[in-house]
Amino acid sequence: MLTYAPVSEAGGVGKTTTAATLAASHARAGHEVLVIDMDTQNGSLTYFFGPDYDRGDPNVDNLVRHLVGRPKGEFHDLAIEVEEGIDLIPSHNMLEDLHEFLLNEKNQAENFGESYSMYHQLHRVLSEANVRDKYDVVIVDSAGKAGPILYNALVAVRNVVIPFEATAKGQESIEGLDDLVDGLEESIDIDVGVLAVLPIGYKDTRDQKEILADLRGSGFSVPVVIGERGSLMEGCWKQQCSPYRYVEEHRSRKRDYETETLNQFDELARHLEREAGLEIPEVTA
Repeated sequence: MLTYAPVSEAGGVGKTTTAATLAASHARAGHEVLVIDMDTQNGSLTYFFGPDYDRGDPNVDNLVRHLVGRPKGEFHDLAIEVEEGIDLIPSHNMLEDLHEFLLNEKNQAENFGESYSMYHQLHRVLSEANVRDKYDVVIVDSAGKAGPILYNALVAVRNVVIPFEATAKGQESIEGLDDLVDGLEESIDIDVGVLAVLPIGYKDTRDQKEILADLRGSGFSVPVVIGERGSLMEGCWKQQCSPYRYVEEHRSRKRDYETETLNQFDELARHLEREAGLEIPEVTA
């Protein structure tokens, strides 16, 4: 089973579009994919894929209720099929108060002399739901900043893919995330692996070449480098679909650079699948 979270401390680097595109690539290769939206922002995977869902409805069953042990139904009933082979657990506004909810649960458990880990609740929910029996790939898209949402995501998936802007600011975000991962490993005793770093918006300038060389020299895996593809990704957000569907259904003519981009995401997806020991299909859709 392949589990990971696209994570970056820097905003606007394409974390959510990376999650959606890789999910689509895994699914088109024949894998069953679960994507979990733990981003509190409105511009999240739930908006990207556009299912008919009210994230502000306080009465609907949602992931937070399961994380704090107060579900209204089965976990698998939360899933919405958004594209063939892709199930989405949508985000909900209750995520904004997750820290408070988990802290209350921790205090209550301690009052009864019980242990309670605020950061292992997503892992618990996924284990109890036996997601391994249904899905080959689980991707969690979470808030980029440190806190219980990100920590729950990392404890559950144990691996990260880092979308990276090849700038000095982007380089700082890589170093900051490396420190964050090290701190998390030390504080809650887990190993978090960096499966790949994904440079996005690369324009092959001299400064970017130096940054990319430093990145590769530091030991990170950089399987592919994505160029500037703003129009493609903006179109996906507008039409609320993956780049694959966007090119197939909303482009009147084939654009070679977009085909190249999708091929690169396929290459990255196959790399991640190999890392997890998933069978690589001979033919990719």
